Amino acid sequence: MNLRVLLGIPIGLFCMAASGAATDGALRAGAAKSDISRVEEGLRINDPVYAKALVLEAGKTRAVIIAMDVTAIGGIGEVTDAFLPALRARIEAELAIPGKHVLVNASHNHPPLNFLCPPEELLARAFDAVQRAHAALEPVTAGAGSGHEDRISMNRTLRLKGGEAWTIRHTNPCPPDDTVEGLGPLDPEIGVLRLDRLDGSPLAVVYNFACHPYVTVPEGGVTADFPGFASEVIEENLPGAMALFLQGAGGDVTPILYKDPSRPRDSAPEGRLLGLSTLKAVRAIQTQPAELRVINEPLPLPRKADFAERTAALEAEQAELLKSLRGTSLNLKSFVPLYLRYSLDPEHPLDYSYRYLQSASIGHNELADIDAQNRAHLQKYVQNVRTMERLARIQDDIATLDRHRKINADSGETTVATEVQAIRIGDFVLVTSPAEVLTTVGLNVKNASPFEFTFMAAYSNGYIHYGPPASEYPAGGYEVTECLLAPEWQALYEAKSAEILGRLQ
Repeated sequence: MNLRVLLGIPIGLFCMAASGAATDGALRAGAAKSDISRVEEGLRINDPVYAKALVLEAGKTRAVIIAMDVTAIGGIGEVTDAFLPALRARIEAELAIPGKHVLVNASHNHPPLNFLCPPEELLARAFDAVQRAHAALEPVTAGAGSGHEDRISMNRTLRLKGGEAWTIRHTNPCPPDDTVEGLGPLDPEIGVLRLDRLDGSPLAVVYNFACHPYVTVPEGGVTADFPGFASEVIEENLPGAMALFLQGAGGDVTPILYKDPSRPRDSAPEGRLLGLSTLKAVRAIQTQPAELRVINEPLPLPRKADFAERTAALEAEQAELLKSLRGTSLNLKSFVPLYLRYSLDPEHPLDYSYRYLQSASIGHNELADIDAQNRAHLQKYVQNVRTMERLARIQDDIATLDRHRKINADSGETTVATEVQAIRIGDFVLVTSPAEVLTTVGLNVKNASPFEFTFMAAYSNGYIHYGPPASEYPAGGYEVTECLLAPEWQALYEAKSAEILGRLQ
């Protein structure tokens, strides 16, 4: 048996290792990161936030993947709309990498504070990471795979029995349990790209997962949330490698324990589970020589125009709910203890059971009469509370619709300018969207792809709010309310994604 077979090294890798350098057209990569945390007196940095850059080169094709621990690439949060074009322009001017070959993804981190360095410094630090990664280019092999993690997240869209969608959020209460029929879909797949140096040591791990990082940490302060903790686990177990988290189709995904009032808001446990599940997938991947291909094309998407109709429908519902409110003798102070008594023992809420038996034995019904009266008061109060909860949600929805109506009106356009970018690194394929894409759309794109390992990098190369499937619009969940796009966007986007993926073959 020769040395190559003994070591289990693929022929192409053996040739590159023997020469000590990549052959023409062989894949090279470099990775570097910059701390982009805000530093000021009194601000606690629990764990830093980063801009992580992966530069790739194969022959004349060059590309950059930048993973940022930020809320969005423009639109909302602290990253300005000028950031992406400025960064792409600088990369193209100074490193000769086409701006359209630069993918910038936001983890969609949600710390309740300003957590990034100032805009000019953010641009400089992000470019510095790319520049150092470019300077560190070396021959690599690549491998793709996938992992599975279904213990930390769930779809946050509750399907109600009447056909309505109700989104789990802190800004509105959850619906009554007896109205909930089911949940939306979940994609638990972790997409993984492994890049190894020629000596077999990992250089970088790119992992893609759909989630919503808004748990934060108990101590408060700057944090990268659970993607940060996941990357820490990966990097600690793969010395010399950098882990880059790319957000997936997480628009309607939430941590399972997001609204649990009995535990601290701590993203570390979820992050460590995600990191360990990713590591399991990484270790199963075999790398080999790989090609690099990039396609980026514009795709204008239609803006939503039914804000007035949706607002009118909500206002009509609001008026009917207000009419349904009824007077009640109870207030919160009297309702709570009375409700507890009738919950602890529905048959004998006012006293021990023997009192009820004794009254019945002498033909007295005073306890039963009081019970009937109290139950009527309780039922009326509970119904008023449910109405109040719906009214609170409607108020939030009306304000959201008005905000997004103004965004669309101020644009002066009937379409939103977007791009669809696809990057193929060997068997690993990424497709981007600037929207907070919902699970169904992400799954559709993956299932229509000719490649086994295709993954959605949403929240990339800009930000245009939510991207729900057309079928969700009549149900009226939060993601539909907080959306700029007309329902026709889905078919246009999925068709363009499928076309570009077909051309990557």
